Amino acid sequence: MSQIAINTSQNVNINFNIASVGDRMIAFILDLLIKVAYVIAILYTFFSLLDLGYLLNGLDQWSVVAVYTLLLFPTAIYPIVLESLMEGQTPGKKVMKIRVVKIDGYQAGFGDYLIRWVFRIIDTLFLGVVGLISMIISKNNQRLGDIASGTAVISLKNNINISHTILENIKEDYIPTFPQVIALSDNDMRIIKDNYLKAMRVDDRQIISKLSDKIKGILKLEIDPTKMTERQFIGVVIKDYNYYTGKDS
Repeated sequence: MSQIAINTSQNVNINFNIASVGDRMIAFILDLLIKVAYVIAILYTFFSLLDLGYLLNGLDQWSVVAVYTLLLFPTAIYPIVLESLMEGQTPGKKVMKIRVVKIDGYQAGFGDYLIRWVFRIIDTLFLGVVGLISMIISKNNQRLGDIASGTAVISLKNNINISHTILENIKEDYIPTFPQVIALSDNDMRIIKDNYLKAMRVDDRQIISKLSDKIKGILKLEIDPTKMTERQFIGVVIKDYNYYTGKDS
């Protein structure tokens, strides 16, 4: 599986697996099925359950089109709304464990999702052949919308255990120490934990000290060294972040 190196705001490269064309197609089909189910449900409700079909009688063609457009409009904005709310995922993408990310390391925003949505009109031309060709020939399996918005779709299917992620096992009665950790991002925490584990494996005290000082500077914390060692401090920061962001759920 090909990978993409994303440079974070801390100027650190993190490698992610690129979502395969197959996974993206299956996610698209799953989302399409959801939209088809919505269309069937809304039309059945409108015409059968509520019996409102009579409202269309006597209307001109443009008015009828307007009514149908209003009823089915959610299917049109389905991708941009859900990607915005689900941080780069739709139900189909979530099932397939893939996500839209910015290749420059920043969090993708509404504007990026909007660009992808607009270009979807071109990408889906000829039954999606345009987008498929773009994904096949582009370096990072990007369709035209991805290229225009500077995004890529990565796979979250990593055969790794919890120690390789930002996740941390936390007991139910865990009491956090530093609420300031919510100022950190997932990328920040991934970098912190990755470097912390590497330093711990080789007992690199210098890296641990620098990492501890960096965290204290970012969070503006002053820690009494007689109450908590640098290693304990970093461990608590990792657990606190998972506690406040619900990453252990």
